[in-house]
Amino acid sequence: MKIKCIIIDDEPLAITVIENHLKNFDHIEVVETFNNPLKAYRVLEQEKIDLIFLDINMPEMTGFSFIENLSYKPLIVITTAYREYAVKSFELNILDYLVKPIPFNRFLKTINKVYQQVYIANGSADSSLQQDPHIFLKANKKLLKINLNDILYIESLKDYIKVTTTLGDYVVHKSLTAITEELPQSNFIRIHRSYTVSINKIIALEGNKVEIANRKIPIGRNYTKQVKERIFNIKDD
Repeated sequence: MKIKCIIIDDEPLAITVIENHLKNFDHIEVVETFNNPLKAYRVLEQEKIDLIFLDINMPEMTGFSFIENLSYKPLIVITTAYREYAVKSFELNILDYLVKPIPFNRFLKTINKVYQQVYIANGSADSSLQQDPHIFLKANKKLLKINLNDILYIESLKDYIKVTTTLGDYVVHKSLTAITEELPQSNFIRIHRSYTVSINKIIALEGNKVEIANRKIPIGRNYTKQVKERIFNIKDD
């Protein structure tokens, strides 16, 4: 199954940038691009679109007006040169807000949000994709597809993180907070200021540590209650 998307922007260069970014992701198909939002309604009436990259300031119709007149709402990512519309955008339940020029690393975070929504939160008509939920991480000058089922735990290394998987370790320039937000909360939990772990990979609880693949990982004091209740169903009196 492909994630079908359209791009709406009155600037040709902005469309080109998004199209070039999307060429890195095989599961996303650009159905059509538009510099006039009014023309996009035709495609939305004819086929199911999963994702829209949408500018705000356009001559025929603003992005906000476009959203308000949708008969159904796909996932929407705002792409704009203006930061001041962020609050209003999120009030309209958009998925993400990208400020131009859009760097690839920031775009990557958006794509991981898209995959989480389409393949994990909402499920997928393609059973092979359901069995292979993943995120993309940029490491060693490569764009790596990391299967969520392979992740054991993630460790903070100041401005970097180390993602430990069943297949090996990957060092990525990203914060632990950022990667934790991109992962599905049903499968991952932060247990320490320096660690996020896969819930399914936890073997045991020993004192203030959890065991994963022969590694004992500390539970931070501020995370103890949540970890015990959510994972082990232990409620302190």
